[in-house]
Amino acid sequence: MLSLDRERSVKVPLRVDEGGAVRVGETRVSLLSVLAAFQRGATPEQVVHSFPTLRLQDVYAVISYYLANRAELDAWIAEERLEFERVRKETEARCGHEDIRERLLKRKAEQERPV
Repeated sequence: MLSLDRERSVKVPLRVDEGGAVRVGETRVSLLSVLAAFQRGATPEQVVHSFPTLRLQDVYAVISYYLANRAELDAWIAEERLEFERVRKETEARCGHEDIRERLLKRKAEQERPV
């Protein structure tokens, strides 16, 4: 007969790396990547197929944790996306990527010009 130990709980395999990113298990795969795939409709098996370093049981545990704490994690995801956008805009402003296409096309035309 199956013995159900209700005191036993599943450990959620999440850790914060040295850069502050939340990773799944001992992999470099971020929690954001797993949750984004799940939100796009991927099954846990499809997530593992996309990120082969993940263990299937870890993906199920992370998704269970997400479903049990959806409001909190959705708020965290929104904050992370805002921060990403802020950093992206700051980087683009600093690096001047607005005219990159034109500069690349000009360089290509110069290289293709007969000598």
